[in-house]
Amino acid sequence: RQILCYIVQGQGSKTFDKAKEFCFKNPILAHELLSKITVTTIAYLKQKVLAGVDVVQIFDSWGGLLSPKDYSEFSWQYINQIVEELKDSAPVVVFGKGCWFALNDMSKSGAAALGVDWTCSARNARYLSGGNITLQGNFDPSRLLSPPAEIKKMVHQMIREFGKDKYIVNLGHGILPNIPLENAKAFVDAVKEYKA
Repeated sequence: RQILCYIVQGQGSKTFDKAKEFCFKNPILAHELLSKITVTTIAYLKQKVLAGVDVVQIFDSWGGLLSPKDYSEFSWQYINQIVEELKDSAPVVVFGKGCWFALNDMSKSGAAALGVDWTCSARNARYLSGGNITLQGNFDPSRLLSPPAEIKKMVHQMIREFGKDKYIVNLGHGILPNIPLENAKAFVDAVKEYKA
């Protein structure tokens, strides 16, 4: 779906209004395009696995811009198709930014883990996902602009909230380009230094 957004919108956007309009006015054509993108993505990722990739992560950075119903129709069904095609070849992590409302459906898929962004607490993520799937995240990338000592405290708190079982420490989305190297190092060091 993210690829469709850029194809139709022609650039990044805060709302992807043109991409939404395309999907809502031309749903048959939108689903044809989404199906082609999905088939191509599956073929590409299968080759990556054959080339040695150990884990695949599917990002939907714009999924939270959709309502739960529209997300299910225009995004999740295609992401789930990718998961189903790849899950026997490599573990698949699914990350939908702002998609807390879909965590329950995602947890029932063949995904090995679910990424969580910083707008969903550890407690809510565990509850919404049923508590039986590995979760990844949810450190706010912009918090890496905090002083290193504060970053370490926040990382330790995040790990305590998620618990060490069925959890992968990570950011709640991609790292920002203006993060000082020492701050990124403080994040990594905090994980290595953590003791329960």
